[in-house]
Amino acid sequence: MAGNPRRFTVGYALAPKKQMSFIQPSLVDLSRQRGIDLVPIDTTRPLAEQGPFDCVLHKLYGEDWKAQLDDFATKNPGVPIVDPPLAITRLHNRISMLQVVSELNIPQQRETFGIPSQLVIYDYGTLDSSVVEALRLPIIAKPLVADGSAKSHKMSLVFHRDNLLKLKPPLVLQEFVNHGGVVFKVYVVGDYVQCVKRKSLPDVTEEDVGDSGISVTFSHVSNITTQDSSKAEYYRQLAEAEMPPLSFVTEIARGLRRAMGLRLFNFDVIRDVKVGTHYLVIDINYFPGFAKMPSYEEVLTDFFWNIVHEKEPKDAGGSATGTDDKEE
Repeated sequence: MAGNPRRFTVGYALAPKKQMSFIQPSLVDLSRQRGIDLVPIDTTRPLAEQGPFDCVLHKLYGEDWKAQLDDFATKNPGVPIVDPPLAITRLHNRISMLQVVSELNIPQQRETFGIPSQLVIYDYGTLDSSVVEALRLPIIAKPLVADGSAKSHKMSLVFHRDNLLKLKPPLVLQEFVNHGGVVFKVYVVGDYVQCVKRKSLPDVTEEDVGDSGISVTFSHVSNITTQDSSKAEYYRQLAEAEMPPLSFVTEIARGLRRAMGLRLFNFDVIRDVKVGTHYLVIDINYFPGFAKMPSYEEVLTDFFWNIVHEKEPKDAGGSATGTDDKEE
């Protein structure tokens, strides 16, 4: 960059699939123009022997990798690691993940927020007990562990209690809330906040509840298929869905960032159709698919720039807008 001949190096350690989607030529080129070189970390060699790095960006798990990061941090105390493994670990459990939402101390005025009523089930005995009766049908069943694996994404929408017994604990059971078939995905990159809308599970009628023949399995709610005859109407509803106030989701985003100690994440929000100003946070993900976020190259390059210069922006999220992107 003009006036600043020093170049900075961001070392990244990502799984092959993540690297392929995130490290796009457009991101590499724009970062290079800003004086920042994105360099892959060789995971077959000790991290502490590589570099020098001005920042380490990662999304790898395991005790060996955590030990490598700890060793690197000890030897390079001034180099930021995005993000700390201990902070990321909280998001691997769907109970501790959403508990942080309940702990936020944010003034709620016209718009309010919370989390769905939920239970954690560790064994079949509990699954077949009266404890589950406290939840209203239908129920979304999610694996307790949320580690990014294909297994952790497998969920079910259950309309009859008998079908719960076909599931395999440990699980988190959440009450399903009708939300107009739209989920709002809020991306957080440092202090930058952007909200987009995506398709979600359609609303459930009273006639559906209690039907023992209905149980839907899916991996991502925005990947749920819709009957061809209703696709046009479905996407019309998506296009017309009103975005939540950006100031509102930004306050939640910054509250979560402070509480979790994370800088790269997103969270999913739905609007309760019964109370149009009440929102529910249903999921939080570390280092999500940012490449699907509009203008992600500019957003991430700005983030890298501020990280390596040790000064993150104070109010960078004021211009984010929603989109009608139909992909997860």
